[in-house]
Amino acid sequence: MRIVVVGDVMLDVDLSGEATRLSPDAPVPVVDVSRVKRRAGGAGLVARMLAEDGWPVTLVTVMGDDDAGRQLEAHLAGVRLVSGPSGHPSPVKTRVRAGSHPVVRFDEGCGKAPVPDASPAMLRAVEQAGVIIVADYGRGLAANPQLRDLLAGLAGRVPIIWDPHPSGPDPVPGVAVVTPNAAEAGKAAQAYAGFQDAGPQDPAVQDAGSQDPAVQDPAVQAGRILLEQWQSRAVLVTKGEQGAVLLRKGSGSPQTVPAPRVEAGDPCGAGDRLAASLAVHLLAGRDLSEAAGLAVHDAADFLASGGVSALPDHASSTSAAQDARSQAAPHTQGGSRRRTREPLLLARTVREAGGTVVATGGCFDLLHAGHVRSLAAARELGDCLIVCLNSDESVRRLKGPDRPIIGQQDRAELLLAMECVDAVMIFDDDTPVAALDRLRPDIWVKGGDYKGARLPEAELVEQWGGRCLTVPYHPARSTTGLADALAKVG
Repeated sequence: MRIVVVGDVMLDVDLSGEATRLSPDAPVPVVDVSRVKRRAGGAGLVARMLAEDGWPVTLVTVMGDDDAGRQLEAHLAGVRLVSGPSGHPSPVKTRVRAGSHPVVRFDEGCGKAPVPDASPAMLRAVEQAGVIIVADYGRGLAANPQLRDLLAGLAGRVPIIWDPHPSGPDPVPGVAVVTPNAAEAGKAAQAYAGFQDAGPQDPAVQDAGSQDPAVQDPAVQAGRILLEQWQSRAVLVTKGEQGAVLLRKGSGSPQTVPAPRVEAGDPCGAGDRLAASLAVHLLAGRDLSEAAGLAVHDAADFLASGGVSALPDHASSTSAAQDARSQAAPHTQGGSRRRTREPLLLARTVREAGGTVVATGGCFDLLHAGHVRSLAAARELGDCLIVCLNSDESVRRLKGPDRPIIGQQDRAELLLAMECVDAVMIFDDDTPVAALDRLRPDIWVKGGDYKGARLPEAELVEQWGGRCLTVPYHPARSTTGLADALAKVG
């Protein structure tokens, strides 16, 4: 069944470089731009994420008849696009970064736009959905009366995830879940009478006599107000590294959804990843409670793997009409394997298709021929290979203050560039035990230097019926040896 994304699109442009001096005209940094990256943003980013993961997805939107609009179409390869004219310039958001630090963002065509029309083709595409994501970015499409009437009628039959925007309209009644972040939820709740004065003993925000500290959470208080006002079946308020809280109609107690600890810089795209993952899990028939927990983890993995900066400039060339279960297939003649950057989602997809999930781990500080041979051998043992990668902090604790030589995002990118690696999962602990417990691979692989000894992770992996195997080890090739050789030549 097809996932339909409804919402506003924009062109995102990233200008990246180094800032080593100040401008002589004003005390501002001069960024020597070394990289320009363009991508579809807004609802387009949600659709692209799903297409990259191999899901059949339709994007229902409106587009400007201009150069930015044509660039957007080029960056939505792999997505079935059903669009109408917007009647106004395509919005463009340009971010300037010096190294990993944001310097400035400037917007073009992002002012208030009139509510666009919804063509018959757009409405028909929505009617064909197995699950719907409304990615509202405040550009007016979610306020279209015909579209809203259609969504309200479908809400009782089709799961609808509504990602709201402060400048957008309220969700239609009856949607499966609304996903504001904590700031958005607080601002929206304050618009309703009485919220600003609501305290811990106010019956509008707390059950009488409740001693649950979670109930006093401002996100929970706001969520209760919005659940009542929006008349949705649930509200999932996201709180960044603190996870999320899920409030459901008819359920008095909020559900705390913890997030795994990850090292991430730019949080851009996390909400889009969350909405996309919710749609996938609800389409698979999972209960909202389980789907919310999985989606929060997927969003954390997305950020840990580099976030939007790790996405390719163009969507996957593989047809989005193919079933995502083909991710489980090994190499095929005449085609490339489907790739995904969310390890937990990949593992579940492969496992549900009857495939074998293989995982291995390490620092992979300086990739060398020994790594390549071991990874290629590990990939041959199953239908996908996920690398559990030590974070920079983890490497420093294990190997000293001078390591790693290469940062975690670059190490992850290098690994993902290898044909035998399907996904990378960055972890911050000294051992991969917690990451393995979440991933639960069928096979855990280590180099042959462990031969003759029981692997440290064996007891854990065997708990879910997994196996531990070794692949050939190449002692003449090592990161330490390579680092020493590089140091000698300067």
